[in-house]
Amino acid sequence: MKVIVDAFGGDNAPLVVLKGCILSKEKNPEIDIALVGNTEKVKKCAEENGLDISGFTLYNAAQELSMEDDPGMVLKEKKDSSMAVGLKLTAQGKGDAFVSAGNSGAITLGATMLVKRIKGIKRPAFAPIMPTSGGPFMLIDAGANVEVRAEMLRQFAIMGSVYMEKIIGIKNPRVALANVGTEDHKGDTLRHEAFALLKETDINFIGNTEARDIPSGVAEVIVADGFTGNVIAKMYEGAAKEIVGMFKGVFYKNLRTKLGALMMKKEMDELKQYFDYKRYGGAVVMGVNKPVFKTHGSANEVAVAVSIKAAADYAATGAIDIIAEKIAQINNKNTEG
Repeated sequence: MKVIVDAFGGDNAPLVVLKGCILSKEKNPEIDIALVGNTEKVKKCAEENGLDISGFTLYNAAQELSMEDDPGMVLKEKKDSSMAVGLKLTAQGKGDAFVSAGNSGAITLGATMLVKRIKGIKRPAFAPIMPTSGGPFMLIDAGANVEVRAEMLRQFAIMGSVYMEKIIGIKNPRVALANVGTEDHKGDTLRHEAFALLKETDINFIGNTEARDIPSGVAEVIVADGFTGNVIAKMYEGAAKEIVGMFKGVFYKNLRTKLGALMMKKEMDELKQYFDYKRYGGAVVMGVNKPVFKTHGSANEVAVAVSIKAAADYAATGAIDIIAEKIAQINNKNTEG
């Protein structure tokens, strides 16, 4: 299994990316890694920091794509960026999966146009794996498609269900539709139509869910249009950061609370780990022909390594073929009907 990694994606590239690749190789020696980026800069960074990258394949890319660049630049002005080159190499079969901590919009657009959609998929979706008290869940879509149709939401549900079962290992994952209430009749026309389609789909659909119930682990797949999903994701991440900060403020208020914090260090570390969405690596672009992962821009080396492993696992399970088969079955049924 070979994973192509964007050496210049993210806030702390290329150093953190190189460290993440090395950590990944140490933990998962069976995964081959290729780095894409300005090879001179990559080698210089490795040398200056005493990092051994001799075991990695290097592909040169003269340009760099920033977080501020328009997503369309990955296909136009910056065709020779590390992200664009990496996606092209993945599409050409030079790698089994691609990982980048770069521009979210660019990686979604690039994956769609360069790696291409799975046959029958209407729209690829941006799908982060996030923590709850009951375990991880996939939020799909988290921003790629602001306007969708009901059939697209059904495809999101199918893709999310397959991923959570085959890669995360959750048998018969529960699927819920993000809505303004849990009752069957709640929501707008889009939600009504999607609800009806999801009820007749061969997945473990449990109905509507309100945003407040998501952190308790109500389902392993939360289906939403990109606008709603992005709001949920940003609020979720922001709230988690604030809660951890509030706990820190309380425990470091005075000498007595500091002593309490010292006594509860193990528990506090566990709580911080629970809220840390980076432990799942990032988000996967669901609906394209090969695994494409977007690691958080501020990711550390551990998050990069986790993303590489997740990308390799996704490729190894054959989940993309399963998704294609399920989508084909539904499309054929609709045609016959």
